Amino acid sequence: MTLGLLDGRPLLRTALDHRLTALRNGPRATALPQPGSSEDRQLTRWVAQVLLTEALCEAVAAERNLPIASVGPARLDQQAAVELGSITAAAYEGSAAVRAVYDSVTDKVEPSPEDIAHYRTMTARPPATRWYLALPDGELEADPDTLPTALAEALRTAPPGEWVTAGPWTAALLSSTRTPEAPDPTPALQAAARRAAFVRWLDHERARRLTLVEGLEHPGDPAQPDNHHRH
Repeated sequence: MTLGLLDGRPLLRTALDHRLTALRNGPRATALPQPGSSEDRQLTRWVAQVLLTEALCEAVAAERNLPIASVGPARLDQQAAVELGSITAAAYEGSAAVRAVYDSVTDKVEPSPEDIAHYRTMTARPPATRWYLALPDGELEADPDTLPTALAEALRTAPPGEWVTAGPWTAALLSSTRTPEAPDPTPALQAAARRAAFVRWLDHERARRLTLVEGLEHPGDPAQPDNHHRH
């Protein structure tokens, strides 16, 4: 009847049973594995780890006297959920205590100037021009460099909207646009750095303060009998 141990103190399995019952009676019940199957036991282990993460963060929030916002669940985008990992992402979305601890742990995390400069270098793209053309049979959006050279040169020297002919091609340049500069990457890099810092901190705290029990091991633990993942 034990979910696990937090700082050596047993946590009752009741919360796990309630969470599993809610899932099996919820709108996605048909997508859950067959009860009693290996996949079902893995689901139980996964939910147990979510609950243990929530319990750990509730303890940390109390120790740090963190305010817990009384708001509903949060929603992470796909990139954030992948970076946090499914267990931590589920705990973050469902628990205000996890989110409060996340904010506390990562409050001062910033990407380094070197990281920002490296990102800019790796993602830099030259500005691009797009032309909007009128053709005898319709309109076309195109990169000038993809047009026949003679037609592109004629369009560059002609007034906007004037029809030009170069060899077999006839067109009029209606307008042109330049791609905007890339947005400042700092906010996105900061968010990624915060997630990475929280994952490192949480892994350390889990190892230090949580004790898992037989049957509720981490679903990715290669020593437990239902882990069939292979490379």
